[in-house]
Amino acid sequence: MDSSHDKLEVGAALSGIRVVEQGTFITGPCAGLMLADLGADVIKVESKEGDPYRSYQEGNYSPHFQAYNRNKRSLTLDMKAAPERVIFEGLIREADVFIQNFRPGTAARLGAGPDQLLAINPRLVYCSISGFGSSGPYVERPSYDSVAQALSGFLSVVVDTSRPRFLGPALADAITGIYAANGILAALIQRGHTGRGCLVEVSMLEAMAHFAIEPFAAFFALGVTPTSSDRPKLAQAYILRTQDQRLIAIHLSSIEKFWEGLVAALEAPDLATDPRFCARLKRIANYEALNDALAQRFGQRPLAEWVQRLGRNDVPFAPVNSIDEVVHDPQVVHLGLMVPVESPQGATHAVRPPVQFSGVRARSVRAAPLLDEHGPKIRADLAAGAAWPEAGVPDLRAS
Repeated sequence: MDSSHDKLEVGAALSGIRVVEQGTFITGPCAGLMLADLGADVIKVESKEGDPYRSYQEGNYSPHFQAYNRNKRSLTLDMKAAPERVIFEGLIREADVFIQNFRPGTAARLGAGPDQLLAINPRLVYCSISGFGSSGPYVERPSYDSVAQALSGFLSVVVDTSRPRFLGPALADAITGIYAANGILAALIQRGHTGRGCLVEVSMLEAMAHFAIEPFAAFFALGVTPTSSDRPKLAQAYILRTQDQRLIAIHLSSIEKFWEGLVAALEAPDLATDPRFCARLKRIANYEALNDALAQRFGQRPLAEWVQRLGRNDVPFAPVNSIDEVVHDPQVVHLGLMVPVESPQGATHAVRPPVQFSGVRARSVRAAPLLDEHGPKIRADLAAGAAWPEAGVPDLRAS
């Protein structure tokens, strides 16, 4: 495989962009991941103990850490030691982007605050990620994913208040990281016009409030506080259990043909003539009754039969797949969504970046680094006079 093709496969959109990431857990590392997946050279600067997410379950290479730190290099530095500070500042001098998600004030105490680093490199795009912003009454509070979901109002529009449970993934953490990467990319474009970097700030509170933009728009337009049941009703979305105890999701939206297709798939013309369900607004008003009627009917046939019936009648649907089922789903396999991890220390496969450029998509990803895996090579390159250490480093896992 030629090198130009390799470059395209691992992402060349941000080739040449140099990133120093001093992130821990998810928000900062996720922002770095977004850039690394697009081809940026991301050096993850860790303390001697490493990102705490490394040992989230056991050992020093948890699957959680692997998820958000692929396609990066690892360098450990003691920010209090003068020789290590020289290395750090040398990287900053040549970097395009710096990312940190410390609590407000911590970066400055480490000598890595925005004023300090922008003085070293005025072209630097400095990204600071926080829980609640850099000032205000909550600035000293610790924040994690569930806290941001709750405070932002997001939880109130997704959780059943009669049986409140958190959703599985760390949504606020990852979403904030994605917003941060979006801001970084905009700042890089701005720098192309002005020649100067800037400070990019995003908080988990602001990111999650923006992510819930539709409920806020409804509140300001209608003066009614949205609840978690609003969206399923309006979208006419249902999760139903089949005869073989599988779950299937359907989404009828506002297009009448989808309702007609469902009625045909069910062979239930009585539903179409039922005065409670004969029009979309009536189906919204009688959502629970329709849910019960559909549940009764879906419980009479197995999943495989519903897949055939709904597919023939052009109804938007999908089985509620478990993770292991997603891996083998025909459409997922066709898209090549699961790709091998190069030189895996842990997971052998991963979900590739979702974006394609000119029809080219990633066919593999590089494994998340071991602690200080690339440190010796980075230090050697810098000691030899390199302005920025070469990214083409040997894989040290075999040693």
